[in-house]
Order: sequence, then structure tokens, then C-alpha cells
Amino acid sequence: MYFARSDTRDTFARSTPAPELHVSQWFNTDTPPTLASLRGRVVVLHAFQMLCPGCVSHGLPQAMKIHQAFAKQDVQVLGLHTVFEHHAAMVPHALQAFLHEYRIAFPVAVDLASSEGPVPRTMQAYGLRGTPSLVVIDRQGMIRLNHFGVIDDLPLGALLGTLVAEQGGARAAPSDTLVVDASGPAKGAMCDAQQCAI
Repeated sequence: MYFARSDTRDTFARSTPAPELHVSQWFNTDTPPTLASLRGRVVVLHAFQMLCPGCVSHGLPQAMKIHQAFAKQDVQVLGLHTVFEHHAAMVPHALQAFLHEYRIAFPVAVDLASSEGPVPRTMQAYGLRGTPSLVVIDRQGMIRLNHFGVIDDLPLGALLGTLVAEQGGARAAPSDTLVVDASGPAKGAMCDAQQCAI
């Protein structure tokens, strides 16, 4: 499957295992999930900030639709509140109110702050370039999509359907998966209507 885009914001790491999440706190779950515990399911990791326009208008509603559309034994949606700007405004108690008001029911992690700068640890580990970012991890724990910015529902749904259909060790050939990244990381923290770049 290939996603043709004139604006290439996707990265794909062929056969790259997904690193474990670095989390300071979880919401909407009694038992904090780990990627190891979710092996056997497709994981959709939605990285967002409460004050990111593209996250609020597109990314979070899309993640909520995925959470509602797929069987829990097949697809697990995880939110990752990854704050790289406006740290004082986006604290966990504000996030808790935000999740309640927007009726976000899937588990949401707070990305662990880094001692080396404003970009949190999971965001660094995955090479995320801003928010919204969407990472899709297959049943074997391999990254199959790492997308920065708004992504259309149709190609994302097609990818998720393909990954859900893969059983056991079966996997689409690498030539059938997304391979796009012509742009480098964005420079300077700034937001527009669709995304917030580091």
C-alpha cells in the first residue's frame, strides 16, 4: 500500500521495533499498558498537545473514531500527551479536565519530560517532529507508519485494515507499505491550523 502525497510528512522505518513508551502518568486506564503487553494487536499511537489546533480539530476526533470502529482485541488506540511548548499551561490536572470535556475514553499517557531540553523522551525516541503525530505499530511490534500532521481517514483506514488482516507473522511485503519522507524535521516551535512543529 502506498500513500501518494504531494506533501510528504510520513516516515517509515522498515523492520524497526517500536521503542517502549516513556511515561510519567496514565489517564483512562486502571492498568498502565506497555507495548509488550499489547503485542498481537495493532497499536495506534496518537501524539498530541491540548493547545494544538490540528490535534483538537482532526487528530483526536480521528483517534476517537478508530477507538470506536475497531475491536479492542485487534486495535488499541493510545494517546500520548507530548508537550514541547507551553509547559506551564499543559499540566496533568489540565489534561485530566481536557480529556473529560472532550470525552476521550482511550488510555492517554503523559510523555516523560527530558532533562536535556523541552522535547519529551517518547517524542525523542520516535523521532516525532511535532503534533499531531500518528504512529501505527503492527501486531509484531514493528513501526509501520510515523506521520506528522493531519492524515486523511481513508488511507489510514486502509492501512489499519491491512494490518488487522495480518495474522501471526504474516506481513505485507515492504513494497506494499508506506515509504515516504522527503522533508527534514521542522525548525522552531510554531503552530498553524493543522499542526505544531518542534
